[in-house]
Amino acid sequence: MKYNSFDFSEKIISLADRAQKLLRPVFEKIDSVAEYNSQKVLRAFIDCRVAETHFAASTGYGYGDAGRDVLDAVFAKAVGAEDALVRHHFVSGTHTLSVALFGLLRAGDTLLSVTGKPYDTMEEVIGIRGDGNGSLKDFGISYRQVDLRDGRPDLSAIRSAAADRKIRVAYFQRSRGYELRPSLSVAQIAEAIKVIRSVNSDCYIMIDNCYGEFVEIDEPVSYGADIIAGSLIKNAGGGIAPCGGYIAGSARAVEKCSYSLTTVGTGREVGASLGHNRELFMGLFNAPHVVGEALKTAAFTAAMANALGFRAFPAFDEPRTDIIQSVCLENSENLLKFCRGIQSCSPVDSFAAPEPWAMPGYESEVIMAAGAFTNGASIEISADAPLREPYAVWLQGGLNYHTAKIAVMKAFDNLSV
Repeated sequence: MKYNSFDFSEKIISLADRAQKLLRPVFEKIDSVAEYNSQKVLRAFIDCRVAETHFAASTGYGYGDAGRDVLDAVFAKAVGAEDALVRHHFVSGTHTLSVALFGLLRAGDTLLSVTGKPYDTMEEVIGIRGDGNGSLKDFGISYRQVDLRDGRPDLSAIRSAAADRKIRVAYFQRSRGYELRPSLSVAQIAEAIKVIRSVNSDCYIMIDNCYGEFVEIDEPVSYGADIIAGSLIKNAGGGIAPCGGYIAGSARAVEKCSYSLTTVGTGREVGASLGHNRELFMGLFNAPHVVGEALKTAAFTAAMANALGFRAFPAFDEPRTDIIQSVCLENSENLLKFCRGIQSCSPVDSFAAPEPWAMPGYESEVIMAAGAFTNGASIEISADAPLREPYAVWLQGGLNYHTAKIAVMKAFDNLSV
């Protein structure tokens, strides 16, 4: 059945049909992982005896919020962790990561990034940029990094750097950020964790897990990571959570992070849910399926890019370890056209025309297309890019493949106008 109310060119329709056929075996693999992870999540809900009473709101201090505590338990079980903090109080992924770092590090410690320079918004948290703003650096915490080698963790350099006993946290960024490197697989992270543990058993291992949740059948905590952390308006919130983030991992590390989230002594025992529990439970329940839809959208984008002569990372048939698809569009004009195409076929604010702007926390001007039900939710179809070479756009999300596909087709159709 054909329906073309978006006036796509015949060329784009033909390429989309070919891409869809090409992607059948890729989609089968994505569906298989989504089914596996959906079973894990459902098992966690059943084992933790989730009940309607757990959706009730608490106020004030939030003492005795049973729903909040059960949500933590369900999330921890679903990702293979000992414990978790799942809260609407986290305002972003960056805030969640910041809470974890301030919870684990002390004056005189060193933070070691083993995946090169972190994402732009973490630079000021760490103290790579800015001065006197309350960064880790301002609190006497040093920073070192080991750059990737050919897009993979440099195990020999990591072994040498991690042997320094001042290293208190070894930090991995699983996703690629605004770089064209591959995102890290859980297997690659596990290999690097073994190396770090062999020379520094006291070091906390922390993973920025944003965009990676439920893409593979395991999470890094199953292979020795002390902490994984991310945003609930990305993968783990399933497109339903209106805000929030999570920290999951070993009980000892999560407890330390809870003191940074609230106060030393009260930790996880306080923090009213204010009626958000139902959305966070439901978002987690939907997350594996929604992640699968986002992965299908990413693979379709890569196939269309290749057909039109643009470089895509990863390729449509490469294994995926996060939901992000990057496409090199060659110039700033193409970037704007692509992002405006995505915006014009979004369910919310479709009439808006994205413009580059100096977004807080970013070094370059950034253009962002995101007509989302939840402001800034990158599990919904969105595309963004810093206006700098190689003029690549980073696309992520898609609550359902069928409508996300329309936005991608429109974005590529715009390039020929």
